[in-house]
Amino acid sequence: MTETDKKLLAEAKRVREFAYCPYSNFAVGAAVLGASGEIYGGCNVENASYSVTNCAERTAIYNAISSGEEDILALAVVAESAQPVPPCGACRQVIAEMRIPHILMANLAGDVKEMTLSELLPDAFSGEDILS
Repeated sequence: MTETDKKLLAEAKRVREFAYCPYSNFAVGAAVLGASGEIYGGCNVENASYSVTNCAERTAIYNAISSGEEDILALAVVAESAQPVPPCGACRQVIAEMRIPHILMANLAGDVKEMTLSELLPDAFSGEDILS
């Protein structure tokens, strides 16, 4: 694991503390590394109308994009879970759309699993599918 990976995981763990999760009590933190070298964090934000809840991964990605990042090189996600926490299907699709090549999944016990985008979501649907 690289020093950058360690920084991403530390930021994901830090921002997890800000999660708003009164319904599930499942706090999740995520962090992404922009091509600029900046790290952007995000946490899950729940809503009583579950469909408008936003996951930590998407919050971090949207934070980076809205800050001007055009390329995201890596993503880390952390939660208190038995195994390293994987992104949900919606987040996997956003990760694929942004072509994030390096994904780190972790839990608070320090277990980490690394995956590539193609391992996380093989044969992903993309903009090319609708533009061709």
